[in-house]
Amino acid sequence: MDWNRLLSRVRLGLSRRHPANEARTDFQRDFDRIVFSSAFRRLQDKTQVFPLSQSDYVRTRLTHSLEVSSVGRSLGTMVGDSVIRHHQLKGVYPQDFGAVVAAACLAHDIGNPPFGHAGEDAIRLWFSRSATGKAILEQLTEPRRRDFLHFEGNAQGFRIITRLQSPDNAGGMQLTCATLGAFTKYPRASWLAVEPPPVIAFQKFGFYQDDRALFAEVADQLGLDLAQPDAWNRHPLAFLVEAADDICYRIIDVEDAFRQQQLRYEEVRDLLLPLTGEPDHSQRKMAHITRPKEKVEYLRANAIGAMIEQVHHCFMANEDKILAGAFGDELLDMIPAAEAMNALKTCGENQIYVSKPVVEVEAAGFEVLGGLLEAFLTTVNDIATNGALASSKSRMLVHLIPEQFAGPGRQPVADLYRRVLAITDFVSGMTDSYAVTLFKKLTGISLPTG
Repeated sequence: MDWNRLLSRVRLGLSRRHPANEARTDFQRDFDRIVFSSAFRRLQDKTQVFPLSQSDYVRTRLTHSLEVSSVGRSLGTMVGDSVIRHHQLKGVYPQDFGAVVAAACLAHDIGNPPFGHAGEDAIRLWFSRSATGKAILEQLTEPRRRDFLHFEGNAQGFRIITRLQSPDNAGGMQLTCATLGAFTKYPRASWLAVEPPPVIAFQKFGFYQDDRALFAEVADQLGLDLAQPDAWNRHPLAFLVEAADDICYRIIDVEDAFRQQQLRYEEVRDLLLPLTGEPDHSQRKMAHITRPKEKVEYLRANAIGAMIEQVHHCFMANEDKILAGAFGDELLDMIPAAEAMNALKTCGENQIYVSKPVVEVEAAGFEVLGGLLEAFLTTVNDIATNGALASSKSRMLVHLIPEQFAGPGRQPVADLYRRVLAITDFVSGMTDSYAVTLFKKLTGISLPTG
């Protein structure tokens, strides 16, 4: 792969380009478009770890995305500086790399459904276990069936930024191909004719069958090679997006768990101190900090800074393999602090994500999302099949579905796959609170007041 193509400023769906001498670069415009999108704003009420938390301190998907973007900008700028000097690139700057990674990081969770990863599981479970879900899938081809059986927030995110946000535009938000490539951590379809190699880029999928042509256009512009049919080599900067996300969630989830009194200060200290790079210096500094809260914040900041440095050096040490599409690991698994970072991951899996407050709300999320899919898919399928003879309930409920997802004039489209995809778009795009409120109204648990 060639860095000059990988940093393509061409916008998906738009042939016109902004003059190169404008103060705001194309990549900075990408960042701004994401910030001002309604899909990004909805992240303020979407679960990071602690669903529907009453604490203003605990991170949501919105604050998490902002923090990941900050780390990503630092990583991208440092890598960009090294790459430009190594390859003697002309016409690009370290800040361009940083802006691409920052924009991709900002959008990395934009496709997450309500209730976080439990929401993804809830949607998959409904399609695979419910009578209605199974009856729908039986009518679809295997590739299309896989889109729902393996519902994926990353693929939903690609769909949001290239189609659903600004739906009247070709290419949706019309972001640059560089940002779209860096965003797509899993550049493959949900169904592959041949089993992919066991590399990190192919562990999940990054676009639906409906959006394959859009990603193929991005890949062609960037010069990403096909590894096999419907699976491309990963954009090098996607490794930095992945690393920025992992650095933040592993380190910061521990900090949030401490503030939620699920982890003791001593536990957090022992997890973060080895990551700071200079444990002795950090301990001397902490001796002058009075409260445990500030000590944890100090350790968190130092740990993140040290991880950025290590990932930068790891990326450059493996740059040739990354550009050749021959690097199949996570960068965090290759850095000196890999063992300490994995200890954070283990702590999250064994102590944080299985805590009672998290599990209780996530369990409820299965009922909420399953109930919404059941109600709205039954509605649109009834209307599409029976027209004016559809049940009065269906003709009433369809008015709760925005026209973008119900179909023009709230007449569902004839194609079953796209009809199901549209309702999945609607349900997965809800915030946690809106999903719960709507479910309560539909089931009569809570009635609207005049």
